[in-house]
Amino acid sequence: MSRHQLMPVLAFALALSQALALTPTAWAQKKDKKDQKNQDVTERERNVRPEVKQVYKRWLEQDVAYIITDDERRAFKKLVTDDEREQFIEQFWRKRDPDPDTDENEYREEYYERIAYTNQHFASGIPGWKTDRGRIYIMFGPPHEKESHPSGGNYDRPSYHGGGSTTTYPFEIWFYRHIPGVGSGVEIEFVDPTGSGEYRIARSPDEKDAMLYVPGAGLTLSEQLGLSSKGDRISGLGSFGSSGLNGYQREADNPFTRLQLLADLSKPPQIKFNDLQTAVNTGVVEDNPLEFDVRVDYFRASDEKIMTAFTIQAENRALSFADSGGIQTARMNIFGRLTSVAGRRAGTFEDPVITSATTEELTTMKDRKSAYQKAMPLPPGLYKLDVIVRDVNSGATGIKHIAVNVPKYDPKQLSTSTMVLASKLQTLGDVPAVGMFVIGQNKVIPNVSGIYRRGESVGIYLQVYNAGIDQTTLRPSVDVEYALMKDGKELGKQAEDWRGLSDSGQRLTLARLIGTDELKAGDYELAIRIKDRVTGQSLSPSSKFSVVEKR
Repeated sequence: MSRHQLMPVLAFALALSQALALTPTAWAQKKDKKDQKNQDVTERERNVRPEVKQVYKRWLEQDVAYIITDDERRAFKKLVTDDEREQFIEQFWRKRDPDPDTDENEYREEYYERIAYTNQHFASGIPGWKTDRGRIYIMFGPPHEKESHPSGGNYDRPSYHGGGSTTTYPFEIWFYRHIPGVGSGVEIEFVDPTGSGEYRIARSPDEKDAMLYVPGAGLTLSEQLGLSSKGDRISGLGSFGSSGLNGYQREADNPFTRLQLLADLSKPPQIKFNDLQTAVNTGVVEDNPLEFDVRVDYFRASDEKIMTAFTIQAENRALSFADSGGIQTARMNIFGRLTSVAGRRAGTFEDPVITSATTEELTTMKDRKSAYQKAMPLPPGLYKLDVIVRDVNSGATGIKHIAVNVPKYDPKQLSTSTMVLASKLQTLGDVPAVGMFVIGQNKVIPNVSGIYRRGESVGIYLQVYNAGIDQTTLRPSVDVEYALMKDGKELGKQAEDWRGLSDSGQRLTLARLIGTDELKAGDYELAIRIKDRVTGQSLSPSSKFSVVEKR
């Protein structure tokens, strides 16, 4: 037999041996595969992934469409079972819960209230949550200020938009003081060019101008004087003023700035400093700790509540400044958590602190300090304060754990608030008493480090409570004396005229400045000696500070 005749015989023998080697189970599997191959396609068994229930689709595509991150969206789509999806949703809201120790999730409740509000007030042929106003409202809440022109009509442009009069479509301007991850002083303009009630985010201040494409109408002052062309303004080549090509008088009106703003507003809202909260929980920080000081002061608000002020201060030299549009900027992210002895959360705070300077001012600015304060009304008792501060530019992070003992004031005993030595002490007068570092009618910025350069004034602030009332004058009768000491020796003292110091019944406010021009470098102690003539009670609170030579 030739070699060509032998090959088919060998192939048949090999196939036969493989077939004989198959087990009954293998035979059955092979037969099933053959049957499936010959089976009609529509009759074959399909490996179909279970369809996601409508409730989870709605949650992903509608409920949280604006606030879910891309990573969270991808992770949710990979989940297989409903139990996994339920756990994911629970964790999703928990990450955004401002106070996880309470039964309610305040963020989630407010979020769904925002959706209901937008559907009620912004609907215009489409549900309110789908509109531009609805999206911004859901993501960032109501604006701090709003300018509304629901009917449009005659409009006098502001000077930074070129001045002149025109006719506009209905429009609104929303203003947010600060949006995390977007910026401060955020201005968003919405225009309704169709008159249907659907306001859309404007990409240019000219979108609301109904006369924009009408020749010779709605001209700016510059266009009326022939210094610029309306055609250039329409094409985007011109400016609103007369300062040259694209010479926008406000950075916010620059087309590139507006595009960047629109891009930032399209991102899911920032989960505020979630990494800082995690670091507080774990106690783990980087190897390059950021040095900062923390001070706690107490001021009686009522018998049941004590206004507790937490002041955080860092040397600007410890911060990293980076160039931002020609301005040197340093930024600290601060997160604080206050818990009771029982471990229940009593409050949290989280805010950025931004310090800016020109290149020329940078050297002087680095000799100063950046400070932040948060005041909370708390019932008397023991608490624990966890504070973490991060330098955004360098990543340097510091963490501190502090015991807080909120005092209980006896209404029958002469007592005082914390004695504050301030780096800045200013009477507000007619200025509204709001904002950080405001106590009563004074702005008091504590000097947490207690170090003053020679020539700087030492601000002294103290409140005195429960002074007796003189029945003759129906006013408190209190002697106040300031004593300056060094190395246990009294250097001098000065009496305070108490008259006119009572600002709330039996509460006296002591606020004054002491110069350091004549003091030598060294450590000092300042005591305030208080004696109530009516009850005979006396107190002498004191505080230490240091004076250093100027650099």
